[in-house]
Amino acid sequence: MIGFDSGFAARVKAVLGPTNTGKTHLAIDRLLAHASGIIGFPLRLLARENYDRMVAIKGVRHVALITGEEKIIPPEARWFSCTVEAMPLDRHAEFVAVDEIQLCADPDRGHVFTDRLLRARGMVETMLLGAETIAPLIRRLVPSAHIETRPRLSQLSYAGPAKLARLPPRSAVVAFSAAEIYALAELIRRRKGGCAVVMGRLSPRTRNAQVALYQAREVDFLVATDAIGMGLNMNVDHVAFAGLGKFDGHRPRRLTAAEVAQIAGRAGRGMKDGSFGTTTECPPIGDDIVAAVEAHSFEALDMLCWRNSDLDFASLDRLVDSLNAAPPGPGLVRGNQASDLETLIALSRDPEVCRLAQGRRRIRLLWDACQIPDFRKLADDTHARLCARVFGHVASDTHLPTDWLAGQIAALDRADGDIDTLMQRLSGVRVWSYIAARSDWVSDTAHWQGRAREVEDKLSDALHESLTSRFVDRRSAHLVRRLEEADGQALLSAVTPRGEVVVEGHSVGHIEGFAFVPDPLAVGDEKKLVLRAARRALHAEMPRRVGVLVGAADTAFGLTANHLVTWDQVPVARLARGAVALRPRVQVLDSEFLDGVARRRIGDRLGGWLERRIQGDLGPLFAAETMARDHPALRGPLHRLMESLGLIPGLDEATLSPEIRPRLRALGVRSGRFALFMPALMKPRASAMRARLWALQQAIRLPELPPAGLICLPLHQPDWPDGFAAMAGWIEAGPVRLRLDIAEKVAGELGYRCRRGAAALPSGLASRFAIKPDMLPAVLRQLGFRVLPAAGLGADQVGPPAPPMLMPLRRRRPAIEDPAPAPVAAGPFAALAVLRRGGVR
Repeated sequence: MIGFDSGFAARVKAVLGPTNTGKTHLAIDRLLAHASGIIGFPLRLLARENYDRMVAIKGVRHVALITGEEKIIPPEARWFSCTVEAMPLDRHAEFVAVDEIQLCADPDRGHVFTDRLLRARGMVETMLLGAETIAPLIRRLVPSAHIETRPRLSQLSYAGPAKLARLPPRSAVVAFSAAEIYALAELIRRRKGGCAVVMGRLSPRTRNAQVALYQAREVDFLVATDAIGMGLNMNVDHVAFAGLGKFDGHRPRRLTAAEVAQIAGRAGRGMKDGSFGTTTECPPIGDDIVAAVEAHSFEALDMLCWRNSDLDFASLDRLVDSLNAAPPGPGLVRGNQASDLETLIALSRDPEVCRLAQGRRRIRLLWDACQIPDFRKLADDTHARLCARVFGHVASDTHLPTDWLAGQIAALDRADGDIDTLMQRLSGVRVWSYIAARSDWVSDTAHWQGRAREVEDKLSDALHESLTSRFVDRRSAHLVRRLEEADGQALLSAVTPRGEVVVEGHSVGHIEGFAFVPDPLAVGDEKKLVLRAARRALHAEMPRRVGVLVGAADTAFGLTANHLVTWDQVPVARLARGAVALRPRVQVLDSEFLDGVARRRIGDRLGGWLERRIQGDLGPLFAAETMARDHPALRGPLHRLMESLGLIPGLDEATLSPEIRPRLRALGVRSGRFALFMPALMKPRASAMRARLWALQQAIRLPELPPAGLICLPLHQPDWPDGFAAMAGWIEAGPVRLRLDIAEKVAGELGYRCRRGAAALPSGLASRFAIKPDMLPAVLRQLGFRVLPAAGLGADQVGPPAPPMLMPLRRRRPAIEDPAPAPVAAGPFAALAVLRRGGVR
């Protein structure tokens, strides 16, 4: 027969029901109403959470916390918050409670809960909290227990499948592996701005920091393992399952209906209803499970896991046999072999351990060492060797060596590494926290508990920061929430004088002209979110900027080599070919923030500015065209000159009648030997505009122009396209190019000098062309002149040599062609002759 170990005829009450029934709240109230009390929770997280709650009510002097890793026991402690495994059963208390008592059926930990069900009793009142599924077994095993069922305070309904991007705010997404958790958290960060992460391996400090992140609405989503199913109370409206199967430590299996309900029940709080469903690639939940969850109706448990607690320490074999004893009655079964028993069996094969484990005290000590929790789960013999070493030191030396203990904790005192590394170190420090809490193993327990807690806090903070930096984009999360809350209302936004766009206190990008440039760090879904926020924020800003542009001075605008029109050095439009070269069109750059009216206003303003700019830069050309309107004979040449941007190569004085040339000269148009042109348009500003308009007509980038004041250029300019040199007023002159107006002026002077026959070669001619003297013959040949040998001095002649002579020629060739120059004589005695196409005559 199974009996109770207390000896008290106290009332035993089982308060059963689904999640969100207020069971834990009731138990804490009853515990604090008694003079003393102990309550056991299934998780260290919950024990710590409720310890803080009890301290807030009763004060830190009167409340204790006992878990495997933490022992805070003030001398005046009267109320204890514990994990179920750490409940001090040897301490008498008026009230005892065990939470989640249905975990008696858990194959791994169930034997601990079953032991508390059968043996843990308060002197006045005992309360068992859990699901209704355990009710039949409580009636069988604890016949005197009074069972009270409580209804759920809110409705829980099935919402069906939903895409991750369409989950409502305040949702928890549940997955069952670290890889799935990380993948889901990353997706939510991209699409929703971020999420909090809760896993069973987190320390209470990290878990609380992550929960606080969610509760403070810095993020609206939570990604968690099924650890949230155990009493984690948060403001969750919807639970979405990313999977319906898990690996339970032994095999993969499907979730039971009761497990689905335990997790889904986190949705809804107090009187607020909740919902549950599936997401990502998880199939829909079956109708039978949905019906059971919504009705809170599940198959009753028929077996509880049990392990003998009346152990025999006479020998190792007898200890193992007592642990493997068969259950004493119906409704009890043996669960999975626990890690402490596995460790004991492994160490019983170690000769050195067997040598030390002699006598009841040593065997009990070995069993205590084997019960060190295997938080690290390394799947090798590391944990067994640690237990053996602890046993060996305590058995031989009474206490653990201080240097060894310090070294083990110091090795974990590192906050670098990724999330998995930090969690592994946290698991390690939890082991040492458990060891440090054993005053019979460790000298100065308070010091080493404090040292382990210091390292755990350091790692916990680093882990929280790593989780937050990886899975939370506070800017995006804030913007998502405000965009949803604003529901069409204006967001708090501003544009700084530098064009930075700030929405709800977050910089989301900057304005360039009338285009929004998102923060370059925002990519993918985050970039879409930033654009969405900017669209609302810039709804009123862009019309204001249009007004500023329309009212801006002409000096605020400029042109680039790619024919872009800039406003305050930022492109806002581009030039396009017009019907004629002097009338290009302005095309406003695309912007989603500009409507048709705004684009027309910008286009009209820039079009007016461009027209004034062209007319200002090419003023002499437009003035000549205006004056020629009343002279029919001049309209033709001026029309052609307008089409050719003020320069017509090859149209020389021979093609125009003598009557027209003086009239053109009066208009500022020169009919020269090589072209019809306007010398005033050879100035830098006019030359740059003519080059720009020509390049625009050719649909090419504006070539680089030579510096102002330059007369001579190398013949080959790599970036000059065909036809550009002639249009820009540069003629080929042998090995170089000469500026047209200079070439015309010098050629005219030389022609006048040779008008009646031979003439002396002027001195300093090479310097006027800015060329080397030895290049002069080839240059002059291309300009229509030839250097001829001059006669030398006679033998009896004395005095200075005769000066070079010029001889007029009847014909000259245009300089627009580029024939290969014929060999010429050069020297101090030379003469000039005029060339014409076909040779010298």
